[in-house]
Amino acid sequence: MTGSYEFHPVYHPAGFDDALRVAVEEVRAGRWVAMRDLLAQTDTDWGLRTTRTQVLGVVAAGTTTVEAWAEEERNNPDARVMWARVLVQRARRAHRKRYYGAHDLETVARQACLVAAEAVPADPVPWVCLLALAPLDEHQQRAEHRVQPWEYMLPPGPWGLLRRVWDRDQQPREAFHRMLEFLNGCTTGAAASASAVDYGRWVASWAPFGSALLALPLYAYAESYRQQLDQARRKGREDPLLRRQWAEDPTRSDALKAFHHWFAAVTHSGPLRRSVADLSHLAFALWAAHQYIEAAPVFEALGPYAALQPWVYVADDPRRPELAEAAFVRARSQCLHAAGMSN
Repeated sequence: MTGSYEFHPVYHPAGFDDALRVAVEEVRAGRWVAMRDLLAQTDTDWGLRTTRTQVLGVVAAGTTTVEAWAEEERNNPDARVMWARVLVQRARRAHRKRYYGAHDLETVARQACLVAAEAVPADPVPWVCLLALAPLDEHQQRAEHRVQPWEYMLPPGPWGLLRRVWDRDQQPREAFHRMLEFLNGCTTGAAASASAVDYGRWVASWAPFGSALLALPLYAYAESYRQQLDQARRKGREDPLLRRQWAEDPTRSDALKAFHHWFAAVTHSGPLRRSVADLSHLAFALWAAHQYIEAAPVFEALGPYAALQPWVYVADDPRRPELAEAAFVRARSQCLHAAGMSN
């Protein structure tokens, strides 16, 4: 490799999943057969099915591809599940942008989730979809969003929905991330940040060896860090000491735990089961903690892929993706160089 080589990250929602990448491009072109066949092949591999339907739902929400599929194959249960995914994504987008009629979209999406749950009783995805709708209930008006937690130190929330997912899949990565999103969105201030961090650390305390849930605390730390940065910027000043928290415990120890008990434990399991977002958060946490030797193989495992989160938090202007990319590339080069790896 020559010294003139310049690394350019690749961003794609399918990440390492080549079969999913093909289906995504077909959906974007308005064709649904590849999506149908992919989900049929995925069958009851619930972890993979959840990931694939999530990505396809985000892409399909801006098209009429799933509508065409549902019209053509009215009794296909996978089409009903994907229709729920699409409606949930549209409802979340409408809520985020405060569109008129957002509440009606949420109601329709909720009904689609229940229809999908009835069509495929063993499938955790419809219940994951209901969890994805939970943050839209900002004032927790629905009783199902005020259920007492599994761990008494945590706040009430949609724990019953999480239980429904857990009953169907004991390693539901997206479901636990949706709960984290709920805790970040439906509580306020320092209490929200503390609850989210406590929740992430609680999940990691019992997550089994090799589980991607061991990376969950890193998302909570990143969100807390973002909130602190936003607060400092609103006051018109940057605090150069904020980043030091990544090099201190428990943040540093949780990053190392995720590295040794998750990343290093599944090195030989192949990239398909890995999330680019998880690897990105782990690489960031290790780099920010000055654990360059450990961060290097994580960057290497990402290959050509990258995610903007959480690198936008160390960009000079978080509104400019190119600055987040530059921060990622610099950190990657620094860590690979420290470990004596090819850049």
